[in-house]
Amino acid sequence: MARRRTTRALALLPALALATAAAAGCAESTTAGGGTADGGVAVIEAGFLTTCTHMDYKPFQYHDQGKIVGFDVDLVDAIAKDMGLQQKIVDTPFEGIQSGEDLNTRRCDVAAAAMSITPAREENFDFSDPYFDATQALLVKKGQPIRSLGDLRGKKLGVQLSTTGETYANDNKDANGYEVVQFEDLPLSVTAVQTGQVDAAINDNSVLGDFVKNNPEVEITTEFTTGDQYGIGMATGNTALKDRVNAALKKLKDTGEYDKIYEKWFGKKPE
Repeated sequence: MARRRTTRALALLPALALATAAAAGCAESTTAGGGTADGGVAVIEAGFLTTCTHMDYKPFQYHDQGKIVGFDVDLVDAIAKDMGLQQKIVDTPFEGIQSGEDLNTRRCDVAAAAMSITPAREENFDFSDPYFDATQALLVKKGQPIRSLGDLRGKKLGVQLSTTGETYANDNKDANGYEVVQFEDLPLSVTAVQTGQVDAAINDNSVLGDFVKNNPEVEITTEFTTGDQYGIGMATGNTALKDRVNAALKKLKDTGEYDKIYEKWFGKKPE
């Protein structure tokens, strides 16, 4: 988590600066200093690649017995190691990631949160090369006759706030006549399906598929090909870091390390 300034330190700041920061809602940097990775790329804290993410989003990043684990975690660990660094994770609301605030205010060096590359997000920050392909999927209670968005007419569809699933649901809402219900995170949205608060939920197929494995009372009834590809986010214009992350990604794929990480979390090698 981001370190907080002490009360004494805050008292020394000019009142105008405090008011401006409060109005902007700026995220604080995780460090007052800085450092460099192998090759001279600047990072916000010496020795670390600081990563913003949003949990829980199993199997990409989630808590397990007091540890943060997942596909994205292992992947960025490997990228950080290639840069001569250790990954440091900051759990933060997804809105702050996708708006670019957490990156552009130097709260984090990178953002890795199973995050699809979209034109709207590219206006807020830069992306690495794609590292994962995804589609949207529909989760319902087992046995429910819901096989398409059209079957949700007059019903409620749960979405995770600020995701591409939410965008897809809203884009097709008027044509299919359902109500969109927002949830802060994945666990809340899938629980809402289990409890009947909503009739279905839409999210990435990998996370919903993982949820179904341990919750046989729900099922995925259809998937929507949206062309989603995940990327690692970086502050706008940070070309040096972007190039270094892309080089590490390429190396991991060329050496087969990426395939090993993928198989660990998904039980098969990527197609």
